[in-house]
Amino acid sequence: MKKLSKYFSLTIIVLAFFSPTFAEVKKDSVVATINGDKILMGELNSAYIQNLRVVSNRPVTKKKVLIDIINRKLGIQKAQQNNLIKDPVVKQKINDILFHAQISKDLAPELKKITIKEQDIKNYYKKYPEYRTAHILLRIRVKKTKTEAQAALNQAIKISEALKKAPEKFSELANKYSQSISAQTGGDMGFQPATKLAPEYFKAIKGKRLGFISTPIRTQFGYHIIKVLAEKGYDKINKALYSKLTFDASRDRIIKKYFLSLRNKAKIEIANKSLQ
Repeated sequence: MKKLSKYFSLTIIVLAFFSPTFAEVKKDSVVATINGDKILMGELNSAYIQNLRVVSNRPVTKKKVLIDIINRKLGIQKAQQNNLIKDPVVKQKINDILFHAQISKDLAPELKKITIKEQDIKNYYKKYPEYRTAHILLRIRVKKTKTEAQAALNQAIKISEALKKAPEKFSELANKYSQSISAQTGGDMGFQPATKLAPEYFKAIKGKRLGFISTPIRTQFGYHIIKVLAEKGYDKINKALYSKLTFDASRDRIIKKYFLSLRNKAKIEIANKSLQ
Protein backbone atom coordinates (compact mmCIF):
# COMPACT_ATOMS: atom_id res chain seq x y z
CA MET A 1 0.00 0.00 0.00
CA LYS A 2 2.88 2.36 0.78
CA LYS A 3 4.33 1.72 -2.70
CA LEU A 4 1.01 2.45 -4.37
CA SER A 5 0.68 5.55 -2.26
CA LYS A 6 4.14 6.69 -3.25
CA TYR A 7 3.52 6.47 -7.01
CA PHE A 8 -0.16 6.97 -7.56
CA SER A 9 -1.47 9.11 -4.71
CA LEU A 10 -3.14 12.26 -5.96
CA THR A 11 -2.71 15.32 -3.81
CA ILE A 12 -4.73 18.27 -5.04
CA ILE A 13 -4.87 21.58 -3.25
CA VAL A 14 -7.38 23.96 -4.79
CA LEU A 15 -7.06 27.51 -3.54
CA ALA A 16 -10.32 29.44 -3.09
CA PHE A 17 -11.56 27.99 -6.38
CA PHE A 18 -15.10 29.27 -6.11
CA SER A 19 -14.13 32.47 -4.27
CA PRO A 20 -15.07 35.84 -5.84
CA THR A 21 -11.41 36.84 -5.45
CA PHE A 22 -10.22 33.88 -7.58
CA ALA A 23 -9.34 36.13 -10.53
CA GLU A 24 -7.27 38.34 -8.24
CA VAL A 25 -4.89 35.53 -7.20
CA LYS A 26 -1.32 36.24 -8.35
CA LYS A 27 0.16 34.41 -11.35
CA ASP A 28 2.77 32.63 -9.22
CA SER A 29 0.18 31.47 -6.67
CA VAL A 30 -0.26 27.70 -6.44
CA VAL A 31 -3.71 26.61 -7.66
CA ALA A 32 -3.16 22.88 -7.18
CA THR A 33 -0.49 20.24 -6.64
CA ILE A 34 -0.44 16.75 -8.13
CA ASN A 35 1.91 14.37 -6.35
CA GLY A 36 4.07 17.39 -5.52
CA ASP A 37 3.93 18.92 -9.04
CA LYS A 38 2.59 22.48 -8.78
CA ILE A 39 0.08 24.21 -11.06
CA LEU A 40 0.39 27.99 -10.92
CA MET A 41 -2.35 30.54 -11.55
CA GLY A 42 -0.45 31.84 -14.59
CA GLU A 43 -0.48 28.39 -16.21
CA LEU A 44 -4.20 28.00 -15.50
CA ASN A 45 -5.08 31.45 -16.87
CA SER A 46 -3.05 30.85 -20.04
CA ALA A 47 -4.73 27.47 -20.66
CA TYR A 48 -8.15 28.98 -19.92
CA ILE A 49 -7.66 31.72 -22.53
CA GLN A 50 -6.52 29.16 -25.11
CA ASN A 51 -9.63 27.06 -24.45
CA LEU A 52 -11.89 30.09 -24.95
CA ARG A 53 -10.48 30.45 -28.48
CA VAL A 54 -11.57 26.95 -29.50
CA VAL A 55 -15.18 25.98 -30.28
CA SER A 56 -16.35 23.25 -27.90
CA ASN A 57 -19.59 21.44 -27.14
CA ARG A 58 -18.86 21.82 -23.42
CA PRO A 59 -18.89 25.05 -21.39
CA VAL A 60 -15.38 26.40 -20.83
CA THR A 61 -14.82 27.03 -17.13
CA LYS A 62 -11.66 27.39 -15.09
CA LYS A 63 -12.65 24.30 -13.14
CA LYS A 64 -12.86 22.23 -16.36
CA VAL A 65 -9.53 23.62 -17.59
CA LEU A 66 -7.88 22.87 -14.25
CA ILE A 67 -9.11 19.27 -14.35
CA ASP A 68 -7.72 18.97 -17.92
CA ILE A 69 -4.31 20.20 -16.70
CA ILE A 70 -4.41 17.77 -13.77
CA ASN A 71 -5.25 14.88 -16.12
CA ARG A 72 -2.39 15.86 -18.42
CA LYS A 73 0.11 15.99 -15.57
CA LEU A 74 -1.07 12.63 -14.22
CA GLY A 75 -0.58 11.11 -17.67
CA ILE A 76 2.92 12.58 -17.94
CA GLN A 77 3.82 11.39 -14.44
CA LYS A 78 2.70 7.86 -15.26
CA ALA A 79 4.67 7.90 -18.53
CA GLN A 80 7.76 8.97 -16.62
CA GLN A 81 7.25 6.22 -14.03
CA ASN A 82 6.99 3.66 -16.83
CA ASN A 83 10.11 5.08 -18.51
CA LEU A 84 8.29 5.55 -21.81
CA ILE A 85 11.00 7.98 -22.90
CA LYS A 86 12.98 4.89 -23.98
CA ASP A 87 10.14 3.35 -26.02
CA PRO A 88 11.15 3.34 -29.74
CA VAL A 89 7.77 4.70 -30.90
CA VAL A 90 7.87 7.51 -28.34
CA LYS A 91 11.47 8.35 -29.26
CA GLN A 92 10.46 8.58 -32.93
CA LYS A 93 7.59 10.94 -32.09
CA ILE A 94 9.88 13.10 -29.96
CA ASN A 95 12.39 13.25 -32.82
CA ASP A 96 9.61 14.33 -35.20
CA ILE A 97 8.68 17.16 -32.83
CA LEU A 98 12.32 18.22 -32.47
CA PHE A 99 12.80 18.12 -36.25
CA HIS A 100 9.84 20.39 -36.99
CA ALA A 101 10.56 22.65 -34.00
CA GLN A 102 14.13 23.27 -35.20
CA ILE A 103 13.02 24.07 -38.75
CA SER A 104 10.37 26.44 -37.40
CA LYS A 105 12.89 28.16 -35.13
CA ASP A 106 15.45 28.62 -37.91
CA LEU A 107 13.14 29.49 -40.80
CA ALA A 108 10.10 31.23 -39.26
CA PRO A 109 11.48 34.77 -39.85
CA GLU A 110 12.24 34.02 -43.50
CA LEU A 111 8.95 32.22 -44.14
CA LYS A 112 7.02 35.18 -42.74
CA LYS A 113 8.52 37.35 -45.49
CA ILE A 114 6.84 35.34 -48.26
CA THR A 115 4.22 37.40 -50.09
CA ILE A 116 2.18 36.08 -53.00
CA LYS A 117 1.09 38.44 -55.76
CA GLU A 118 -1.13 37.84 -58.78
CA GLN A 119 1.88 37.58 -61.09
CA ASP A 120 3.43 34.96 -58.82
CA ILE A 121 0.32 32.80 -59.20
CA LYS A 122 0.36 33.27 -62.98
CA ASN A 123 4.01 32.25 -63.16
CA TYR A 124 3.34 29.18 -61.04
CA TYR A 125 0.33 28.17 -63.15
CA LYS A 126 2.32 28.56 -66.35
CA LYS A 127 4.71 25.88 -65.03
CA TYR A 128 1.99 23.69 -63.54
CA PRO A 129 -1.25 24.01 -65.54
CA GLU A 130 -4.26 21.96 -64.50
CA TYR A 131 -5.36 19.14 -66.78
CA ARG A 132 -8.34 16.87 -66.97
CA THR A 133 -7.11 13.40 -67.83
CA ALA A 134 -8.23 9.81 -68.10
CA HIS A 135 -5.94 6.87 -67.51
CA ILE A 136 -5.70 3.12 -67.70
CA LEU A 137 -3.74 1.82 -64.73
CA LEU A 138 -2.06 -1.56 -64.44
CA ARG A 139 -1.10 -1.73 -60.78
CA ILE A 140 2.14 -3.06 -59.33
CA ARG A 141 2.44 -3.86 -55.65
CA VAL A 142 5.06 -2.07 -53.55
CA LYS A 143 6.71 -5.42 -52.79
CA LYS A 144 6.61 -6.67 -56.35
CA THR A 145 8.33 -9.52 -58.13
CA LYS A 146 10.09 -9.10 -61.48
CA THR A 147 7.52 -11.41 -63.02
CA GLU A 148 4.63 -9.28 -61.76
CA ALA A 149 6.19 -6.04 -62.99
CA GLN A 150 6.92 -7.52 -66.41
CA ALA A 151 3.39 -8.88 -66.71
CA ALA A 152 1.93 -5.42 -65.98
CA LEU A 153 4.25 -3.84 -68.57
CA ASN A 154 3.35 -6.43 -71.20
CA GLN A 155 -0.36 -5.81 -70.63
CA ALA A 156 0.14 -2.05 -70.81
CA ILE A 157 2.02 -2.39 -74.11
CA LYS A 158 -0.78 -4.53 -75.60
CA ILE A 159 -3.39 -1.93 -74.61
CA SER A 160 -1.22 0.88 -75.94
CA GLU A 161 -0.86 -0.86 -79.30
CA ALA A 162 -4.63 -1.38 -79.47
CA LEU A 163 -5.21 2.33 -78.81
CA LYS A 164 -2.88 3.33 -81.63
CA LYS A 165 -5.22 1.50 -83.99
CA ALA A 166 -8.46 2.62 -82.30
CA PRO A 167 -7.98 5.62 -79.97
CA GLU A 168 -11.73 6.06 -79.72
CA LYS A 169 -11.85 2.87 -77.61
CA PHE A 170 -9.97 4.45 -74.69
CA SER A 171 -13.01 4.57 -72.37
CA GLU A 172 -14.00 1.03 -73.29
CA LEU A 173 -10.51 -0.35 -72.61
CA ALA A 174 -10.21 1.66 -69.39
CA ASN A 175 -13.46 0.17 -68.15
CA LYS A 176 -12.24 -3.31 -69.08
CA TYR A 177 -8.60 -3.27 -67.96
CA SER A 178 -7.87 -0.35 -65.63
CA GLN A 179 -7.26 -1.18 -61.98
CA SER A 180 -8.12 2.34 -60.86
CA ILE A 181 -11.39 3.43 -59.27
CA SER A 182 -11.81 5.76 -62.27
CA ALA A 183 -12.29 2.69 -64.53
CA GLN A 184 -16.02 3.01 -63.88
CA THR A 185 -16.03 6.38 -65.65
CA GLY A 186 -13.85 5.32 -68.58
CA GLY A 187 -10.71 6.29 -66.70
CA ASP A 188 -11.78 9.93 -66.31
CA MET A 189 -9.88 11.49 -63.37
CA GLY A 190 -11.41 14.96 -63.74
CA PHE A 191 -9.31 18.10 -63.32
CA GLN A 192 -6.35 17.62 -60.98
CA PRO A 193 -3.66 20.10 -59.84
CA ALA A 194 -0.13 18.92 -60.62
CA THR A 195 0.46 18.39 -56.89
CA LYS A 196 -2.17 15.62 -56.92
CA LEU A 197 -0.41 13.69 -59.68
CA ALA A 198 2.73 11.57 -59.63
CA PRO A 199 5.58 13.62 -61.16
CA GLU A 200 6.05 11.11 -64.01
CA TYR A 201 2.33 11.35 -64.76
CA PHE A 202 2.35 15.15 -64.95
CA LYS A 203 5.54 15.21 -67.02
CA ALA A 204 3.91 12.90 -69.56
CA ILE A 205 0.93 15.22 -70.14
CA LYS A 206 2.41 18.71 -69.73
CA GLY A 207 2.12 20.72 -72.93
CA LYS A 208 0.30 17.96 -74.79
CA ARG A 209 -2.64 18.64 -77.06
CA LEU A 210 -6.22 17.60 -76.28
CA GLY A 211 -6.79 13.97 -77.22
CA PHE A 212 -3.14 13.01 -76.73
CA ILE A 213 -2.65 9.41 -75.55
CA SER A 214 0.64 8.50 -73.93
CA THR A 215 2.68 5.33 -74.19
CA PRO A 216 2.86 3.34 -70.92
CA ILE A 217 4.24 5.55 -68.13
CA ARG A 218 5.72 4.01 -64.97
CA THR A 219 4.96 5.59 -61.57
CA GLN A 220 5.09 4.24 -58.04
CA PHE A 221 1.58 2.85 -58.58
CA GLY A 222 2.25 0.91 -61.76
CA TYR A 223 1.92 1.56 -65.50
CA HIS A 224 -0.43 4.27 -66.79
CA ILE A 225 -1.70 5.01 -70.26
CA ILE A 226 -2.91 8.61 -70.11
CA LYS A 227 -5.30 10.60 -72.27
CA VAL A 228 -5.51 14.41 -72.11
CA LEU A 229 -9.18 15.46 -72.04
CA ALA A 230 -8.94 19.20 -71.32
CA GLU A 231 -6.71 21.98 -69.98
CA LYS A 232 -8.13 24.58 -67.60
CA GLY A 233 -7.60 28.24 -68.44
CA TYR A 234 -6.05 30.52 -65.83
CA ASP A 235 -9.28 32.52 -65.55
CA LYS A 236 -11.11 29.39 -64.35
CA ILE A 237 -8.74 28.17 -61.65
CA ASN A 238 -9.39 28.22 -57.92
CA LYS A 239 -7.33 31.31 -57.02
CA ALA A 240 -7.32 30.54 -53.30
CA LEU A 241 -5.96 27.04 -53.96
CA TYR A 242 -3.27 28.24 -56.35
CA SER A 243 -2.28 31.07 -54.02
CA LYS A 244 -1.60 28.37 -51.40
CA LEU A 245 0.25 26.17 -53.89
CA THR A 246 2.39 29.14 -54.94
CA PHE A 247 3.16 29.87 -51.29
CA ASP A 248 4.02 26.20 -50.69
CA ALA A 249 6.41 26.24 -53.64
CA SER A 250 8.19 29.31 -52.23
CA ARG A 251 8.34 27.71 -48.78
CA ASP A 252 9.73 24.47 -50.21
CA ARG A 253 12.52 26.35 -52.02
CA ILE A 254 13.56 27.97 -48.74
CA ILE A 255 13.51 24.62 -46.92
CA LYS A 256 15.46 22.95 -49.73
CA LYS A 257 18.14 25.63 -49.55
CA TYR A 258 18.24 25.30 -45.75
CA PHE A 259 18.92 21.55 -45.81
CA LEU A 260 21.43 21.89 -48.63
CA SER A 261 23.37 24.25 -46.37
CA LEU A 262 23.18 21.78 -43.45
CA ARG A 263 24.35 18.89 -45.64
CA ASN A 264 27.28 20.92 -46.97
CA LYS A 265 28.44 21.59 -43.41
CA ALA A 266 28.00 17.98 -42.25
CA LYS A 267 30.20 14.95 -42.73
CA ILE A 268 27.98 12.53 -44.65
CA GLU A 269 28.94 9.14 -46.03
CA ILE A 270 26.50 7.20 -48.21
CA ALA A 271 26.96 3.53 -49.09
CA ASN A 272 25.95 3.68 -52.75
CA LYS A 273 25.55 -0.09 -53.02
CA SER A 274 22.66 0.06 -50.56
CA LEU A 275 20.72 2.28 -52.99
CA GLN A 276 20.87 -0.16 -55.89
